[in-house]
Amino acid sequence: QVQLVESGGGLVQAGGSLRLSCAASGRTFSSFDMGWFRQIPGKEREFVAAITWSGGSTYYADSVKGRFTISRDNAKNTVYLQMNGLKPEDTAVYYCAAAIRRLLPQLSDPRRYDYWGQGTQVTVSS
Repeated sequence: QVQLVESGGGLVQAGGSLRLSCAASGRTFSSFDMGWFRQIPGKEREFVAAITWSGGSTYYADSVKGRFTISRDNAKNTVYLQMNGLKPEDTAVYYCAAAIRRLLPQLSDPRRYDYWGQGTQVTVSS
């Protein structure tokens, strides 16, 4: 089992920045690939970013590429999402997720993930 707790959400004006954190406990954090997803009411969960277990590879949705950065600190059992240049359309609940290492599905697919956090609200005002 892995427990994931997100923090760092809040209300920010368009163009501003936030850094989300996801603290993991339980099984060895460094053995998991990690991802961030977001969801607004009535819509499917949307891939935002992912990072492999070693931090060697990162992946981003086109909508956030160049604005968001995912990183991890395996010594602190934490994954981060630095969000810059926020837009009102970034408003959503953001979820952290952990995936046991395997090839499929791809890291952009929510079915890839085995554990999920409870989410943190990000609201961007115009």
